[in-house]
Parts: sequence; C-alpha cells; structure tokens
Amino acid sequence: MNPTRTGIIDILLEMGADITLQNEREQAGEPVADIRVRYRKLKGVRIEGAVIPRAIDEIPILSVAASYASGITVIKDAAELRVKESDRISTMAAELRKMGAAVTELPDGMEIAGRDRLDGAVCESHGDHRIAMSMAVAGLAAKGDTTVRDTEWIDTSFPGFERILKEAAY
Repeated sequence: MNPTRTGIIDILLEMGADITLQNEREQAGEPVADIRVRYRKLKGVRIEGAVIPRAIDEIPILSVAASYASGITVIKDAAELRVKESDRISTMAAELRKMGAAVTELPDGMEIAGRDRLDGAVCESHGDHRIAMSMAVAGLAAKGDTTVRDTEWIDTSFPGFERILKEAAY
C-alpha cells in the first residue's frame, strides 16, 4: 500500500470499483493491507496528471478495465509508456482493437470507449510481460477464445501468473 504505488486502486475506485482495504498494517517498514474486490460495473474516467506516475506500470491493465467500463476513458500524460519494453500505448491499442475495443491512440495516451464484452482474439505479447498479462485478463470475460502468444515474458514480473489466473477463472 505504498502511496507511490497505489494509483491503480485510486483510479479503480474513481471508476466505481468495489474495493475494500482490510487488515491494514505495516510489514518490513511498508504499509500493507488485504484487498477485497467484488464485481461492480465500472464507468469511464479521465486518467491524467499526478496519478500517472503512481500507476504508470498498471496503465495496460487499466486500459483493459476501461474497455469493459461504460462510457469513455481518457488516459493522458503517459508518453513514458512509449519507451517501456514495448510502446505500450501503441501495442495496447492494437491488441484491444483485435478484441473489438474502440481505442483511439493519443500522443501521450489513449481514449477508450467501453463496451459490455470484448471478442476473443489471438493477441501478441510484443515481448512485454505487462501486455501479455493484460491481454490474458482481457480474454477472461471475452466472448470466444483468446490466445496470447509468447507468454514466457510474464515470468519476468509474476512467476506462476498463468496457474493463478486459471485457478481464479474457475
């Protein structure tokens, strides 16, 4: 719960997510908590300014959430994403479009029109662990099968992700 890393929680709460922090405590000098999440339909928001540095690595998964949210989500001030493991703006826009999402690429972000359901697709990881994980999550609720190619990159940041995702999906 380090405040420099909780931008994703703040953004999801603004989108209307049902997130509850429980058992807040300090561990090894860091604030931690148990996080309880329940389903709730999300709404589009503007993601920009001071929250961007606190959520920069989570923008790919937030763009998936925006694809399923009602309304428009605008992500700005995130040009740094163009020089990560991949150009995360361009690759997320392209991969989400494969799934039927309406995504407009901006110089420093994206505009995403949410819809009720994405379509299954064959997606590429672009050698980027965050893209691979985000597209795998996007496929969970998609209509039809989703395949993400070259997922070995996921072990870079989350060993065991595929097993945990399969368990969570069933």
